[in-house]
Amino acid sequence: MHLLTFSDLRLAAPILKALAVKGYATPTPIQAQAIPCVLAGKDLLGIAQTGTGKTAAFALPILDHLAKSTRPPKRHTCRALILSPTRELSGQILDSFRAYGRHVRIQSALAIGGVSMGAQVRSLLNGLDVLVATPGRLLDLIQSNALRLSGVEVFVLDEADRMLDMGFIRDIRKIVAKLPAQRLRAEPGATERRLSSRGRDAARPARCTRPGAHRIPGRPTRHTRSRTRTADTRPRRGDDPSRCGRRRPARAAGRRRRGSPSSRSPRRPAAWP
Repeated sequence: MHLLTFSDLRLAAPILKALAVKGYATPTPIQAQAIPCVLAGKDLLGIAQTGTGKTAAFALPILDHLAKSTRPPKRHTCRALILSPTRELSGQILDSFRAYGRHVRIQSALAIGGVSMGAQVRSLLNGLDVLVATPGRLLDLIQSNALRLSGVEVFVLDEADRMLDMGFIRDIRKIVAKLPAQRLRAEPGATERRLSSRGRDAARPARCTRPGAHRIPGRPTRHTRSRTRTADTRPRRGDDPSRCGRRRPARAAGRRRRGSPSSRSPRRPAAWP
C-alpha cells in the first residue's frame, strides 16, 4: 500500500518547502481527507480529535489557493476569514499560517478582543489575505466600517461545536449573513455533538421580515384592532317582545338617566309571579 505524502497532494512548492523545514512529510488522516476536498473547492465539515492536525487541514489548502491566485486584496477586506472561539486559539492559528506560509507572500493579521482596536483597523486599510478573528471583535470592526466581508473567498469556523456551546450562535448568524454567496466554507471541530442540529442553523443567513408579515390575512393585528362597541340588542326581562332586536331610542335631554337617585325604582323580588 502506497503511503500518501504531502507531495502527492499537489500543494504549491513554497508550502512544501515550509513543511520540509518543519519535518512534516506524511499527512494525518484528517489532513489526507480534507486537503483534496478543499483544493477542489468543496465545502467541508471535519471532525477529528484534538492534536490530529486540524489547523493544517484547512490552512494548507488556503495557502495553496492564495499562492496560486496572487491578486491583491481590496481595501478593508480579507480573502480568507477564520473564526475561532478564543483569543488563545486565534493566536495559535495565525502562528500556523505564518509558519506554513513563510515562503508565500501573504498579509495576515489578528482581530481579537481585550486589546486596542486601532492597530487592527490600520492593518485592514490595504486589505488582508488572511484574517483570524473572534466573533465579538469581528462584529465591532464591521460596525465601525473598518472591515467589509464582500471579498471573502474562504470562510472557516474553527472549533464550531465549541463556539455554539459558548453561545456565539447569534453572532455567527450575523457574520454569515454578510458573507458573499460564492465562498468556500470549512467547519473543523473536535466533536460531532450539536453540529447536526445547530451547525446548519448557524450557517443559515438571518432572515429579515417586513413589519406585518406575520399577520394572518383577514384578521386585524393587535395594534389595529377595532375597539368600537356595538349596541346591545338582546331582549331583556320585561321588554316588549315586538321591540326586541331593535336599538333603544335615545332618551330625552331633560329626562334623568336611569340609575339616578330620583328615578331609581324599588328592587323587584327574585321570583316573578
